[in-house]
Amino acid sequence: MPNVTFIYGNQTKTVEAENGQKLLQIGLDNGVPIEHACGGNGFCTTCMCNVKEGMGNLSARNDREENMGIVHDPERLSCQAEVQGDCTVELLDI
Repeated sequence: MPNVTFIYGNQTKTVEAENGQKLLQIGLDNGVPIEHACGGNGFCTTCMCNVKEGMGNLSARNDREENMGIVHDPERLSCQAEVQGDCTVELLDI
């Protein structure tokens, strides 16, 4: 099982995840406070994060991310990025 490390505020939390789970759901299931104004549908940028390590262990960007202007590393929408291996992400606006 992949390990996902969330960095938010002055906290760091590492949790286990299932392959294919989205970062947003992993965080919410483990008590990580991630904003998600659109309900995790990829129509806002409130769940945006910066991938510090393991960008190659996430699914490729999809059209929803690109339509929201998320086109450059290290930015990803946590509601769209599926985990395929270990990664570390820093949440924004916490």
